[in-house]
Amino acid sequence: MNLLKLTKGLVLLAFLLPIFALAACTGSGSGSGSETEDGLTIINLNEVVRSVFYAPQYVAIELGFFEDEGIEIVLETGQGADRSMVALISGEAQIGLMGTEAAIYVYIEGREDHAVIFAQLTGRAGNFLVARGRDEMQNFTWDDVRGRTIIGGRPGGMPQMVLEYVLYLHDIEPGVDVEIITNLAFTTTAGAFVGGIGDFTAEFDPSALEIERAGHGHVVTGLANYTGALPYTVYMANRSFIEANPDIIQRFTNAVRRGQQWVADHSPAEIAEVISPFFPHSDMEDLIFIVNRYQSQNTWLNNPLVDEAGFSLLQDIMEHGGELGRRVSFNTLVNNDFAQNSMHY
Repeated sequence: MNLLKLTKGLVLLAFLLPIFALAACTGSGSGSGSETEDGLTIINLNEVVRSVFYAPQYVAIELGFFEDEGIEIVLETGQGADRSMVALISGEAQIGLMGTEAAIYVYIEGREDHAVIFAQLTGRAGNFLVARGRDEMQNFTWDDVRGRTIIGGRPGGMPQMVLEYVLYLHDIEPGVDVEIITNLAFTTTAGAFVGGIGDFTAEFDPSALEIERAGHGHVVTGLANYTGALPYTVYMANRSFIEANPDIIQRFTNAVRRGQQWVADHSPAEIAEVISPFFPHSDMEDLIFIVNRYQSQNTWLNNPLVDEAGFSLLQDIMEHGGELGRRVSFNTLVNNDFAQNSMHY
């Protein structure tokens, strides 16, 4: 067996084992959330990371769109899709915001009460390639990474698979033409780069901008420029929860749609002002810059419909990365009914 494939298989196993072990002990948590004194349904929402990448969600929370739907959001940050999926399957969270690949992995491993995707938040990759130095590579081409080292993401995670796919599109083979570091925790990659590791790093904002502001690197390109539309970050819930609580899922999706529409209709400065409480360590100028950077590459959708063509492309990327044992049909993992209904809200 190819050593690279074996390594990737072990990484996938490491992703899944804690999920199934914890789920076996705690169950699937299919009940609905409790209620506040005001009669709002409490929904525990676990987001994979905290990032401006998810601006429409923060807008929907901050402007009270969820409360208008009778929902109070308790937001937790998993710091990794494995942890967010554990929270979902164990019942600690009723809804998770993470990459589509997490739902695919769990379904393929045979979980009966698997996660079902019911709304899409981001429509493109959200990470940027950051080169070392202030501005030494303004005329960047992908050939510039040959013979260099890139700090990537967790094997099996979408950020890493998209990076590998973009390299493939430019005829660059990881491990041969470029070294990729994949053994660093998501929260440590920017610090490692600042500390002198790697010639490039693939970062989300605000980490990418923080590196730029400190003079340690500069963004040379966004990976979204090469892959096209993808269901990159989506909302999902256990199938049993959706079946038992379709009204909650519908009301949640309605609020998400309002957040998406609001972002589509407002300027980066207005968006940054609303989401600023979620980023207390970022100043307003930086937030405006980040929002504009994401908005300019069509990161955010104006509706929560999951795109079937993008779902297929995402599985192409997973197959190329050696992470997909078999393809999963769109209708098996995606329920677009709630997103469709929200369009008439």
